[in-house]
Amino acid sequence: MLDLAVQAMAFLNDNYLKLQAGYLFPEIARRVKVFCENNPAAAERVIRCGVGDVTEPLPSAAVAAMHKAVEELGHRETFRGYGHEQGYEFLRSKIAQHDYRDRGVEIADDEIFLSDGSKCDCGFILDVLGHQNKVAIPDPVYPVYVDTNVMAGHTGGALANGSYEGILYLQCRAGNDFIPEPPQTHADLVYLCFPNNPTGAVASQEQLTAWVEYAREHKAILLYDAAYEAYISDSAIPHSIFEIPGAHGCAIEFRSFSKTGGFTGVRCGFTVMPKALKAQTEDGRELSLHPLWHRRWSTKANSVSYPVQRGAEALYNEEGQAQVRRLVAHYMGNARVLQDAALKAGMQVFGGTNAPYIWVKTPSGLTSWEMFDRMLQELYVVITPGSGFGSCGEGYFRISAFNSRENAEEVGRRLQTLG
Repeated sequence: MLDLAVQAMAFLNDNYLKLQAGYLFPEIARRVKVFCENNPAAAERVIRCGVGDVTEPLPSAAVAAMHKAVEELGHRETFRGYGHEQGYEFLRSKIAQHDYRDRGVEIADDEIFLSDGSKCDCGFILDVLGHQNKVAIPDPVYPVYVDTNVMAGHTGGALANGSYEGILYLQCRAGNDFIPEPPQTHADLVYLCFPNNPTGAVASQEQLTAWVEYAREHKAILLYDAAYEAYISDSAIPHSIFEIPGAHGCAIEFRSFSKTGGFTGVRCGFTVMPKALKAQTEDGRELSLHPLWHRRWSTKANSVSYPVQRGAEALYNEEGQAQVRRLVAHYMGNARVLQDAALKAGMQVFGGTNAPYIWVKTPSGLTSWEMFDRMLQELYVVITPGSGFGSCGEGYFRISAFNSRENAEEVGRRLQTLG
């Protein structure tokens, strides 16, 4: 007979137990839900400027292309099944040409890997990187970078200020314009995000060159999140880490169609994995990450659906490009409205120029979450508390420009009534 006394339950991943509270944005949603339930008369007046989700309709060029692709799937002659794990060549070639080669950056078509978003890839990349790596992460920053490393077991426990043992935090403050500086100590993996989420900061050619030099000296890898590069209007600011000489041998870049084509719900992004990039094995061999990343995709996923890839492809034609520019201009117009309103309210404001986020100092010594509660309860406006992005984000809050113009203007009016 089976001895039930010796049977144990299946084990869970203990690293998940290190995570602090809930993920930031579901926690915001929970608090807003409670407020609306307790204040039904105010619920319909609540304007959400917290989560950086788009609000405007998809570009018509993408919609038409997806309709056509779906129709193709309804006929035997044009039906398609599994696509290439990296994504279809028709889209990868457009990305490599338009986003890179047309800008003087040599990226091959097969160095592009399509996925359902850069958020996913920022976590998936840890599948091919060793647990021994010393990880450096800016503070404040997009919380996915930290949380995925916690989940993967690359950190120790949580500290009192919400940070984690084992991570090298790169402090970003007003004094350094919220741009992290290369540390004096060694790191193997460095996360960078420009234009930055949440601060809206952008890095210059000189600042990114310093990071590439650091990576080459330390044989480190830069994990470069460029999801908001389309919002850069300053011609002196690089759109890609690969504009920096030497970056092909020390960087991986993540990009997304979420904020350019409004694909937050459609889901499509990509990673640029240069063939020149290498990492070492435990026995000291230096091997290319490109085939390992390809193996990861061929084993664990099947890229992105055909209609979605056709929709993304359409964003690169003349009509699609014009529509993307209009979308970006719309959200940046909102950013100017919100930025001006916060300044008129006497607040200290950062970002909002080359990025769709406004980073604001909390007034009167309020904490980030106290400011969140005040904005929600007094103005019926949802913002994101800066402490949710790291300990250095305490004392700040983020306002997202992703909204209708009507809502942005109304939030601007309400901000100016804040005593």
